[in-house]
Amino acid sequence: MIGPMTVCFIILLSAGSLYSQVLYNDSHFHLTNYIQEGITTERFLEIMGNKVGRSTLFGIPLQQQWSYQNSGDYAPTYYLQTDAPLYYYSFTDAFIAMQYKSLSPEQQSRLDPMITGFNPADMYAANHIERVLRTFPGVFTGIGEFSIHKEFVSSKVSGEVASLTNPAVDSILSFAGEVGLVVIFHNDMDMPMAKEKTVPVYLEQMKSLLRRHPNTSIIWAHVGLGRIVRPVGYGSSSLPDRKTAHIDIVEEILEDPSLSHVNFDISWDEVAKYIISSPQATQNTAQMINKFPDRFLFGTDVVAPPDQEFYLAVYKMYEPLWKELTAEASEKVRLGNYNRLFDEARDKVRTWEKQNIK
Repeated sequence: MIGPMTVCFIILLSAGSLYSQVLYNDSHFHLTNYIQEGITTERFLEIMGNKVGRSTLFGIPLQQQWSYQNSGDYAPTYYLQTDAPLYYYSFTDAFIAMQYKSLSPEQQSRLDPMITGFNPADMYAANHIERVLRTFPGVFTGIGEFSIHKEFVSSKVSGEVASLTNPAVDSILSFAGEVGLVVIFHNDMDMPMAKEKTVPVYLEQMKSLLRRHPNTSIIWAHVGLGRIVRPVGYGSSSLPDRKTAHIDIVEEILEDPSLSHVNFDISWDEVAKYIISSPQATQNTAQMINKFPDRFLFGTDVVAPPDQEFYLAVYKMYEPLWKELTAEASEKVRLGNYNRLFDEARDKVRTWEKQNIK
């Protein structure tokens, strides 16, 4: 079902308006960084300009601690710049909500705020999500990006390590399904720099978790890859054809009726480097997307961009892929799938709020 915001956007397109040059909708965008600094929503809309139609809107749920004992006067702004731990920062949700509420209705229609400030190892996490919805009705469309297994990050988080088998994660996904919140879920499919083996280490646990929540709309971020969590067999001289192994795994998920509620985003420049690593890798990816054009979304995974050139750079990295896609698949990945999934989520969440919030 096409929501009212999409109808409005289509009208603007047909009128040859400012938005006639739209390249994509952004399914994966961080307004703030690991020390909760970034740009305003008004500035972000200026950067989107006439190139980006709609975007998700979320911060980062983790705060990097500045430990003087660890780095002295050097103030780290990224998790790779210090050995000090990360901790969950729930205020990010209030900040995102207030940034969104400062906009006009027309500006708000282009953004889909997401709830991220919860600890996925905490059985109270679902309570936090509900509390945010009740405090800021009419604002949020989904939850995420939140992470379970994430290279370099998971081991740095203070407290209990998150796990795919923790019932806290099940409670989060169950509540999201009940409300209609779309979920952006980061979980590395494999361990960093994995040796050759048959099955990526976290794959079966992830599939089991996803199957337990068939009524929840889930976007698996980065197709399960990372900076050094590579596609199975990537770069192996002994198994030169294994670059397609990751695609085989993803296709198996896409063909599984019990996982029809699961979509993938191809966000992040670190994922782009795998997809455009060779003409064959690009063609393999394009063939898969052309076969399943309704199941992929594009996102930048950019954090607080300073200007439009910086913001569009990830999209331009994927240019070899865009050229290999059919016109239908390209439109759906860049624009249509976002409109469909996020319009549906908006409608469901607003309905839940009307029924449950007085």
